[in-house]
Amino acid sequence: MSGQELVTLNVGGKVFTTRSSTLKQFPGSRLTRMLDGRDQEFKMVGGQIFVDRDGVLFSFILDFLRTHQLLLPTDFSDHLRLQREALFYELNPLVDLLNQEHMLQPRPALVEVHFLSRNTQAFFRVFGSCSKTIEMLTGRIAVFIEQPSAPASSSNSFPSQMTLLPLPPQRPSYHDLVFQCGSDSTTDNQTGIRYVSIKPDNRKLANGTNVLGLLIDTLLMEGFRLVGTRTVSSEDRTECYSFERIKKPDTLAMNKTLKSGTTLMPEQ
Repeated sequence: MSGQELVTLNVGGKVFTTRSSTLKQFPGSRLTRMLDGRDQEFKMVGGQIFVDRDGVLFSFILDFLRTHQLLLPTDFSDHLRLQREALFYELNPLVDLLNQEHMLQPRPALVEVHFLSRNTQAFFRVFGSCSKTIEMLTGRIAVFIEQPSAPASSSNSFPSQMTLLPLPPQRPSYHDLVFQCGSDSTTDNQTGIRYVSIKPDNRKLANGTNVLGLLIDTLLMEGFRLVGTRTVSSEDRTECYSFERIKKPDTLAMNKTLKSGTTLMPEQ
């Protein structure tokens, strides 16, 4: 049979058509022996090779044979059954990939927003299990403090002009950032106002509740979902908002520079 000839399989009632060269990717597999006529378990029925196995799972096996990659849906939960099918077909490279099951499981990214409102000030601390999320927020959040551009003079009937000085959010660690907004007292006993701006909105907000709402909207737009709220401290009434985002599983691919079935690695 030429490698370019089409083959039709009936796997558990589901019909697949592919090239024989696709099915013969791995010479030691039962699929190769099936096409060579060396495995009598597979029968030709009405021009189709009948395989008494799970047809739904075979679609993932055929995709692997075509691409040498294994990318499963985020809600896929039949790893053991798929591994059993790979063992039946004696596709050792696919078995090896499925042994890396921990790399295929969806992994949540977690974010906690701690919010404290006290008098005219509001304090924020954002914790993230993924440092890239914190880096993203740090790049979007800007803090500005309002200060007079020149000392007020009693002979001047006009109030001194105010300027906004940018202040970067504090980064106590790779996994959290700290900032605040509202009125505070400066060293010369003059009142300064801290504003927070979050891209792409870019409004300068001093009200803590408004900043909190914009921060929550930002996380929701980034694919996070709010999973819970709680009061961290009953004494100062610090509120905690917990978010979660499910990361898509990695694509596992064979290392094409080596022989099939020897070394496997995640595709970057």
